[in-house]
Amino acid sequence: MKARIHVTLKPSVLDPQGQTIQRAVETLGFQGIEDLRQGKYFELTLADTLSAEQAQVMVREIAASVLANPVIEEFNVELE
Repeated sequence: MKARIHVTLKPSVLDPQGQTIQRAVETLGFQGIEDLRQGKYFELTLADTLSAEQAQVMVREIAASVLANPVIEEFNVELE
């Protein structure tokens, strides 16, 4: 089983790196972008012995305690 975790800054948090990337993209001629925010992506390979429920609980705990800063970031977990 695979777990995918996307970590992004909360909408209320400024994203200077995302703003810099957006300016660079616009400089390359890509127009019409209203906002660009950067984030992090993690992929975990989990043991087949875990149930979907166990995997969901474990991956959410990992994301909340290690991969994301809950003060400024939010995360989304997908299981495959």
